[in-house]
Amino acid sequence: MRPLPPIAPLGFAIMIASCASPRPSWPDAPQIQTPPEASRPCAIHLLPERPTQADLEVGYATRGAQIVACDAARRLAVETHEAEHALEAEARSGRRR
Repeated sequence: MRPLPPIAPLGFAIMIASCASPRPSWPDAPQIQTPPEASRPCAIHLLPERPTQADLEVGYATRGAQIVACDAARRLAVETHEAEHALEAEARSGRRR
């Protein structure tokens, strides 16, 4: 009489195969486009080679305005980045429910 084939390896194979099922796919988190203003380099006013007092005054005012505009663009980029991360976190927490 022939001995029965070992059944344990077959049982292990079935259990492993059932654990290896593909993970469920969830939709990707929403993406926010970075506004073009936030990705442009900031302009810098340069003085002429031999600046006069008027050139210095104009340069001072111009650079001040450019710094304000550059800071606003930087702030817009940071807010967009934070909003995108908040949407990603919300999408992840919604998946776990």
